[in-house]
Amino acid sequence: MAAETSGDKKGILLETGTNEFEIVEFSIGQVNYGINVAKVREVITSAPVTTMPQAHPYVDGLFTLRGKAIPLVNLPRCLNVQSNAEPKNIIVTEINNYNIGFLVENVSRIHRISWKDMEPAPEVGDQSRVVGLVKMKDRIVLLLDFETIIAEINPEINAKLTTYEEATEDVKSKRSDVHVVVAEDSPMLRDLLVTTLHESGYRFIRDFGNGQDAWNYLQELSQRDGNINEHVGVIVSDVEMPKMDGHRLLKLVREDERLGKVPLVLFSSLISDEMRLKGEQLGASGQIAKPEINQLIGLLDNLIFGTPIKNEQSNG
Repeated sequence: MAAETSGDKKGILLETGTNEFEIVEFSIGQVNYGINVAKVREVITSAPVTTMPQAHPYVDGLFTLRGKAIPLVNLPRCLNVQSNAEPKNIIVTEINNYNIGFLVENVSRIHRISWKDMEPAPEVGDQSRVVGLVKMKDRIVLLLDFETIIAEINPEINAKLTTYEEATEDVKSKRSDVHVVVAEDSPMLRDLLVTTLHESGYRFIRDFGNGQDAWNYLQELSQRDGNINEHVGVIVSDVEMPKMDGHRLLKLVREDERLGKVPLVLFSSLISDEMRLKGEQLGASGQIAKPEINQLIGLLDNLIFGTPIKNEQSNG
């Protein structure tokens, strides 16, 4: 269903970076939710589940899809949503190179929308699982923070986000002078990323929850006197963000007269073959799939201090 809907315009989006994306809308109780189509492998009806001893409370067990055992998250239980309806669909996802299914009540349709129409979620609590919302004519669709849910279930994700090769004091000293701009919409992952960069020696970091705020800040920096690299040495951006996605941010940076040569690395759970091609064509300096923070730090060092990144990585 997702492939048929996106196929006609895939080439256009790949070439122009229109700041659009598609969501699969589904419901739990009286609430409508959404997930980026790029994260969805397929939608199936409910399947037999094998329970696992000492599994995470959100996990019902394992189901089998084409010979592969996949964890099944009971999303109503995870979200603490009470409903009389029986969940009948499983959204099978691939996020952070990790396959996992989410049990939901009903999958309705796919929408193509602009990231500009996705608003950041209001701050209603530290544990909110909503990263954004889309206002439809007759309802609001909530975009869930699936990365955070998976990180809660799979501690290995958090471990990889906080594990990096210990640097010498000399390397940390060099890193300490570099100004880093980070754009990441997930509060939990943004905090982990910033903390880990700090501990690895990168001390000057400005972080933002969406691409638009990051772009506004970068435009401000571009107006300052002096070498642009004194104001921003490298940009690290997620792809999926409210207001402006990482690909649109990358396109604008590359078109800017002063910012155009600043290294920009995409650090995202959406680094598939198709997404990697799009990033390369837009001029990404590198692309690292979450949660490989150690690879990210190594790439930043290479871009800032080492030899220039190879042409095939930056230009496709």
